[in-house]
Amino acid sequence: MSASDFRQIAIRAESGKAERLFRAAVSAFCSLTRPSRREIAQLEDLTLPLFANVSVESRRYVAAALSECEYAPAALVRRLCEEPVDVAAPLLIRSCALSDIDLIALIGRHGLPHARAIARRKDLNPTIAQLIRALEKPTLVSVRQPEAIAKTAPESAEIVAPSPDSQQVPGAAAENARRRLRSLMRADAESGGATVNPFAGAETYVKLRETALTGNAAFFQTALADALEIDFSTARALTANQNYTSLLAALRALDFGEERAFLITAAVYPTEFPHPQAIRIFLDRYRLLHRDAALDRLRGWKAEILSKAIRNAGPISANADIRKADSDNAAARPKARHV
Repeated sequence: MSASDFRQIAIRAESGKAERLFRAAVSAFCSLTRPSRREIAQLEDLTLPLFANVSVESRRYVAAALSECEYAPAALVRRLCEEPVDVAAPLLIRSCALSDIDLIALIGRHGLPHARAIARRKDLNPTIAQLIRALEKPTLVSVRQPEAIAKTAPESAEIVAPSPDSQQVPGAAAENARRRLRSLMRADAESGGATVNPFAGAETYVKLRETALTGNAAFFQTALADALEIDFSTARALTANQNYTSLLAALRALDFGEERAFLITAAVYPTEFPHPQAIRIFLDRYRLLHRDAALDRLRGWKAEILSKAIRNAGPISANADIRKADSDNAAARPKARHV
């Protein structure tokens, strides 16, 4: 029986049966010693459409079960991590399905509650630990300057221009880095999603299609970097995987129709579609991938670009354009000499 058959049974049944199916599917998956990619994809296809119809208790149960699972489906884990921290905590603390990119994005969206749970992870990336300490910084500043407690709230400390005294506080670079990261990940929310993808029109599709059909990977990766507003190395990484999962999310973030997305993907990954069933699987996965989830992935990629800059360059300049640093610096300097 296919995953779509299970979904139809769940839809026809009352909510209690859907909830039992949700729990049973995850329990059965967790009993597998080494699940295949197909089994992971099937669990995602089954559980994500049921997610809105199950109780908080079931979500909490599934989060706890998957937190101990070495091969937990990444999409389901990320969806559970968007829940309040009392549901997401086991995954935030233990799940190996969450990458550093995911953790940074979760901190940017959910703030201190999620950050405190993430801080309990073993072998936490030092950059992420620094960001979490930065979230606690307003409290530390208040201890050093008790008189300021009645005058400013912790959140206002993020937007008020720093005083001479505050510039003496250790960790100012971490605070600046945290603000840059959160600003990056909030850009879509503040604009209602209108500016995350300003180029997702016919012109962008034609450019991606034509560069993909050339067979030259660098041409396509450059066009993809321009469309998503990311750097070239990140765009190259999206198409360097053995499967098309990352590219699928990128095209969904660009809000392409399934036919356009398939044509581009087939041009980049021609060996992935040897028979009609493979095409059907692609279309099913593309339809089930919510655009909000794809946009979360895009914000995560952009957050990773910024986190690399933190690791490689230390404190971030207020006017640095991280996205264009690798491609534009060499060209910008000669032009400056002729001005």
